[in-house]
Amino acid sequence: MLIQPKIRGFICTTAHPEGCAAHVQEQIDFVKNQAPLANPPKKVLVIGASTGYGLSSRIAATFAAGAPTIGVFFEKPGTEEKSGSAGWYNTVAFEKAAKKAGIFARSFNGDAFSNEVKDEVIAAVKADFGKVDLVIYSLASPRRTDPVTGEIYKSVLKPIGAPYTQKNVNTDSGVVDPITIEPASAEEIEHTSKVMGGEDWELWIRALNAADALTDGFRTVAYSYIGPELTNAIYTKGTIGNAKEHLEQSAARLNATFGADSALVSVNKALVTQASSAIPVVPLYIALLYQVMKAKGLHEGTIEQIHRLYADHLYSQLGPELDEAGRIRIDDWEMRDDVQAEVAAAWEKVTTANLSEVSDFAGYRQEFLRLFGFGLPGVDYLKDTDPSVGVPSIES
Repeated sequence: MLIQPKIRGFICTTAHPEGCAAHVQEQIDFVKNQAPLANPPKKVLVIGASTGYGLSSRIAATFAAGAPTIGVFFEKPGTEEKSGSAGWYNTVAFEKAAKKAGIFARSFNGDAFSNEVKDEVIAAVKADFGKVDLVIYSLASPRRTDPVTGEIYKSVLKPIGAPYTQKNVNTDSGVVDPITIEPASAEEIEHTSKVMGGEDWELWIRALNAADALTDGFRTVAYSYIGPELTNAIYTKGTIGNAKEHLEQSAARLNATFGADSALVSVNKALVTQASSAIPVVPLYIALLYQVMKAKGLHEGTIEQIHRLYADHLYSQLGPELDEAGRIRIDDWEMRDDVQAEVAAAWEKVTTANLSEVSDFAGYRQEFLRLFGFGLPGVDYLKDTDPSVGVPSIES
């Protein structure tokens, strides 16, 4: 069948297997061309391994460090009549590349929040690795079912305390106009923390420890974002930011149990991801940011960010460099004073009429499509493609 992008709001409902494979290969080629890590991880578990920062974490562990990996995600395989999800095709491509390189990879497709998936994955860790020395936690989900009570929590993208009005871009039409978002209720704040906070991260690490599946001196990293003053109300001071505060509290509790710097939060750069595309105001900020950072030669994608995380922090000879709150900051180039000053100036003058001039909105759209395997060089999008591709080691 012919697979073309079908976009509904901030979601693309189709994905292209060959395009996703090309996108994965680009990341593999990047890390293979970098200097070897000084003290690489040996055995790695990535929770949330199929897209964005999680996928790049798995690729970097495998092709920059030669580390065997187990990946966990919740994705939709394709059928003969219907496209699967991008994360499914990304993992198919990753596993084929890992197998070709002779590096072990095993994947689990299921609800990582559930006790059943935790038990199954930890049993595989014990059987295949014995123990892991790096656990990456990169889950991004709109909902979570409590594994004990069965209660369903749904996250929301809202400010806290008062309505928030700010410029926003309609990513379909390119129209820039104000958007007003009503504040979250107390229940919505709590639910978002339950989904996007650190509770599940802690459950994974404590379950791995109880099974004696963590090495002495293991390290676990969860991903976060802070961002500038421009997006504070909807992000850092909103429901997501509140959840990320809980994530940092979880890191503190894990460090109290397992030792200083065992659990780290990495604050990453704003990028076009399936998660960031859903947040009001943020796409316009990203389009402006890309324009500035590309002009300064500072732009990075997820794979460049994660390789820098590994090379300059987790596996450097000096160890991780932490800010005053104990976090790794690979958003440091984004948050440079000169970068933020130029973004803020562009923000003041951006309109529908000048959007393409003062921002990289075209680049934003291009990156969005690439997430789903569209617009990759060398891929023939006019030929029939089998959407039902898969590999035996993806278990569900």
